[in-house]
Amino acid sequence: MVLVAASLMVGEYRITVSGLLSGDADMWRMFFISRVPRTLALVFAGLAMSFSGVIMQRLTQNRFVEPTTAGTAEWAGLGVLLCFLYLPGASPLVRMVVATTSAFIGTVLFLGIINRIRARKTAIVPLVGLMLGAVIGAVTTYIAVQQNMLQAVVAWRSGGFSHIVRGFYEPLWAVLAVAVATYLLANYFTIAGLGRDVATSLGLNYGRTLAVGVTMVALATGVTSVVVGFIPFLGLVVPNIVSMLRGDDMRKNLPWIGVVATVLIIGCDLIGRIVVAPMEIPTSVIMGVIGAVAFLAIIFSGRFRGSL
Repeated sequence: MVLVAASLMVGEYRITVSGLLSGDADMWRMFFISRVPRTLALVFAGLAMSFSGVIMQRLTQNRFVEPTTAGTAEWAGLGVLLCFLYLPGASPLVRMVVATTSAFIGTVLFLGIINRIRARKTAIVPLVGLMLGAVIGAVTTYIAVQQNMLQAVVAWRSGGFSHIVRGFYEPLWAVLAVAVATYLLANYFTIAGLGRDVATSLGLNYGRTLAVGVTMVALATGVTSVVVGFIPFLGLVVPNIVSMLRGDDMRKNLPWIGVVATVLIIGCDLIGRIVVAPMEIPTSVIMGVIGAVAFLAIIFSGRFRGSL
């Protein structure tokens, strides 16, 4: 709550509690046009990426998989670029549909590849996803250079919230539906994480559960990519931290995952706003540094070392 309050108050345009209480019209206008949408976008993006990470980790039976280590985010970025090229006047809803479809295709391709890998060691799966994402990222960059759209790709990869205002962030409300569905289906994803044979023996329709999970991840990633851009490592770091502290009960962990993700992403955003004020460092840059360090710490921690 302290970080949310700070996010509502910190910025180049000075907003104070006394000014709001005194009824300053300009201050209230800025508060609702910029600060409230930006803070809500931070919360929704944190929920989207962290819950997507939980789902993917269950479905792949691997703690190091999330949208940015599985190539899902890069596929969504390719969809955004193709939409810019061939549907330049498309509405945000159309761009989200294209990005979600592209992310769905990429996630299915990733799952198809790792299902054919015999050496399913813990570190191998995210490496495959990172390589796949690098290839798709290179293809996206090549197309962008050829079509003189590189600036749009760079802007997408520099995921940040400085451009978020009222009338632009609203599609992120769809993330709440994904969050609620994740909580309701948590036990199904947990059973699916035991593997196809065990899940089927327990009466679960494994294929349907996998399809629902992939669709939810694609939707959350596609919407976030269109509105915010590329947010790395959030879906990997937060679920692992909560799992280390509270165990592996997915349904009980989800509220804590949402809280920790909100704290982390708002904290990174505030750092980016304050360090070089009045300019801003994109949230993805701060999150990338923190996430990379946390990723390495998790890999080399005693709990997971034996499974590498």
